[in-house]
Amino acid sequence: MSCTEAEAAMRAAEWKHRFIWFGIATTVLGVAVLIRWTQGDVPASAAAPAANSATPAVAVDESQPLPRPGRPTHNVMALVNGKDISREALADACVQRFGEDVLESLVNKRLITNHCANHDIKVTQAEIDAEIDRMAKRFQLGREQWLDMLEKERGVTAQEYARDIVWPTLALRKLADKELQVSPEEIQKAYEQEFGPMVRARLIAVSDGAKARQIHAQLAANPDSFAKLAIEHSEDVNSASIGGMIQPIRRHVGDPAIEAEAFRLQPGQISAIIQVAQQFIILKCDEQLQPQPMPLAQVQERLVERIKEEKLRDAATGIFEKVQQTAVVKNVYNDPELSKTMPGVVATVNGDRITMQELGAECLLRHGEEVLEGEISRTLLEQELQATGVKVLPEDLDAEMRHAAELAGVLDAQGNADLPKWIETVVAEQGVTKERYLRDSVWPSAALKKLSAKDVQVTEEDIAKGFDANYGERVRCRAIVLGNLRRAQEVWNKARQNPSPEYFGDLAAEYSVEPTSKALRGEVPPLGRHGGQKLLEDAAFKLQNGELSEIVQMGDKFVILRCEGRTERMDIDLNDPQVRTILQRDIFEKKLRMAMGEKFEEINSRARVDNYLVGSTHSPDQPKAGAVREDTAVRPTVAR
Repeated sequence: MSCTEAEAAMRAAEWKHRFIWFGIATTVLGVAVLIRWTQGDVPASAAAPAANSATPAVAVDESQPLPRPGRPTHNVMALVNGKDISREALADACVQRFGEDVLESLVNKRLITNHCANHDIKVTQAEIDAEIDRMAKRFQLGREQWLDMLEKERGVTAQEYARDIVWPTLALRKLADKELQVSPEEIQKAYEQEFGPMVRARLIAVSDGAKARQIHAQLAANPDSFAKLAIEHSEDVNSASIGGMIQPIRRHVGDPAIEAEAFRLQPGQISAIIQVAQQFIILKCDEQLQPQPMPLAQVQERLVERIKEEKLRDAATGIFEKVQQTAVVKNVYNDPELSKTMPGVVATVNGDRITMQELGAECLLRHGEEVLEGEISRTLLEQELQATGVKVLPEDLDAEMRHAAELAGVLDAQGNADLPKWIETVVAEQGVTKERYLRDSVWPSAALKKLSAKDVQVTEEDIAKGFDANYGERVRCRAIVLGNLRRAQEVWNKARQNPSPEYFGDLAAEYSVEPTSKALRGEVPPLGRHGGQKLLEDAAFKLQNGELSEIVQMGDKFVILRCEGRTERMDIDLNDPQVRTILQRDIFEKKLRMAMGEKFEEINSRARVDNYLVGSTHSPDQPKAGAVREDTAVRPTVAR
């Protein structure tokens, strides 16, 4: 789904504090199936360990929201140029955005804690501490280092880790103990998966059987054309882009038919056509890799642990399904009639009530930081509109939505934006209400446009550059991308000594660190002017056919070009009114998006924002008299 321009312009400021859960270990993923059924970080009942093992553990009251050390206890969450954002307002905003998902996970938590109580499953503090120590050791870290890493890199405090991850894992192990037994056959299978033989292969996948047979016939006549045919025909985009190359095929990991055929092949051989579901697969064996010389005894304990964790994920699904089937859950939150009879209650689980206050506190805990960033951004825009006397009217919102619909190609029979269909699409695909879409996406975009559009002008120079970029001459090149200067100098010298295009292609295939150019032996799309890579463009346009460029540094990469001629300028007249209209509109849109981003940066730079939730303060910049801030200076237009 395409975002409106404001989302792109404000993305860095509004969403940089998103709380994203990564896979810390296989155990975490297993727990997610059960407790975090549809939602990421979910509290579970446990006594949390202290960050330092020498410090006594502090029991946590399950009925209260989990505290986060350093968070404010007062009612003001932020001050934006002196205007406060209250805890209540922020909690309401969090509930509006994430209430349903968080409520579902709260219900799931209550279900599993009740189930554990009914089966007399208890997890002691000593067991929690031992598991934390075991996980730290697994990642070759000390306990304090492990907990510190979780908080700094994952935003998970020691208490959250104990309640949300460790406790559910241990509880599940006890509930599913009989299902976690590991047989010798399973150990042998896991050993072969990890340390057994492998096949380095290439793949072509198509959905049409006749086309697969045609490709197979071509490969039978010329097996060396596999990479070329993969690029031209394979429907598996990731492997097609690099000549059909895939990760080495292991035993007991993927489709049995593919594995059997792969391990039958000798290097250079082409497989038979393998039908997997609706796909027709052709493999080429590049190399048969021998097993790793690893004694089973040395890795057996780790393999058993891995198998148990995999079994735990499967067991978690079954346990949770049984718990759901026997539970009586009422969703009061989405039932207006029930809400009247149970004010302040959002759900009941086997008669236990979950209150709106509990839901708000949990939403604030999990999503407060990211939602607060959005509320701060909106407040800054509201203040700027008031200060400049600019108003965002309903027709501005409609215009913004029509523009978004046009960009997404949602049009009616007359070719105009189909606004009802667009709103219906956004609501269905983004899972938001129309009101939320208008508030969080449309209004900020419309506001920034009204604040920025008056400063955007398209000059004749812009139009000339845009015309040149779209219709002008281009340089056909091959390119080699290197990761460091020393290697780039080595490759450049080799290319200079042998200037043939074939040898340059060999060098690209061997040394380029960019997968596409490597797979295509250095072939890249022709380079035009004003495409946003000035250094590379300037180097290319200096070259004549067959010439080698100097080494061009692009960020942390180093590029070598070899010119293979030029394309001709397209026979289009710059003074054609239709051409000028297209260029004018395209350039204005690009400059407007840049201006919107710059305007928000400027508003933010002169704001005083005290964010008590994350403990940060931002004061207005005070550059020296006459100085020009680099980030608010006029930037050159790049037309494409």
